[in-house]
Amino acid sequence: MEKMSMSHEDYLEAMVMLGASPEKPIRSVDVATKMGVSKASVNKAMSVLKEKGFAEQPYYGDITLTERGYEYGSSVLDRHNLLFQFLHKALGIPEERADHEACLMEHAISDESFERWSAYIKGLDL
Repeated sequence: MEKMSMSHEDYLEAMVMLGASPEKPIRSVDVATKMGVSKASVNKAMSVLKEKGFAEQPYYGDITLTERGYEYGSSVLDRHNLLFQFLHKALGIPEERADHEACLMEHAISDESFERWSAYIKGLDL
């Protein structure tokens, strides 16, 4: 799948966290609140996400993720959660710092490296 910018990945991740899916729309004001940005910033990001086929939003309507957008956002969220758990619980890094660093790492690591690391962490043979 085409790699998105960190910012757009964060939007997709936030939307999944808010419960967005192909069947469940969410409000852009809730995305703005979750991310600590203006509604105008959400609208700007939505233009790109709609153009790339990750989300749908009628003029001033609620946001619905496409299947592709939901899969991508869920993947980013899954990466974040696993990285956070490892940093915080396995390594003892304080929660706030582990959350911040997991956010940075989730965008930087390649799919292949993450899959190998995840398998290792889960105790699977590579």
